[in-house]
Amino acid sequence: QVQLVESGGGLVQAGGSLRLSCAASGRTFSSYIMGWFRQAPGKEREFVAAISWSGGSTDYADFVKGRFTISRDNAKNTVNLQMNSLQPEDTAVYYCAATYDAQAIGAAYGYEDWGQGTQVTVSS
Repeated sequence: QVQLVESGGGLVQAGGSLRLSCAASGRTFSSYIMGWFRQAPGKEREFVAAISWSGGSTDYADFVKGRFTISRDNAKNTVNLQMNSLQPEDTAVYYCAATYDAQAIGAAYGYEDWGQGTQVTVSS
């Protein structure tokens, strides 16, 4: 099990940028696939991005390709999500998640451990 704490959310105008960070506890962080999800009010939690153990492979939801970048620093036990060109429809609570299993990295059920989330609000 790994404990995850997100930070970096806030209020930004459309077209702006935010950088989310997720700090993980535990010595086996580098063994986890890490993902970011988001959940808007009244909607289901949806996949945003994922990154492999080494950071050499990434995957993105179509709606963030070219705008968001996921990265990780295994020495610091952190995973980041750089979000550029934000739009009001990006408003949501963003969650960091961890899994050992690569079978379903694009689905929330594929992750075992979750952070508490950080709010991102994009104004028009």
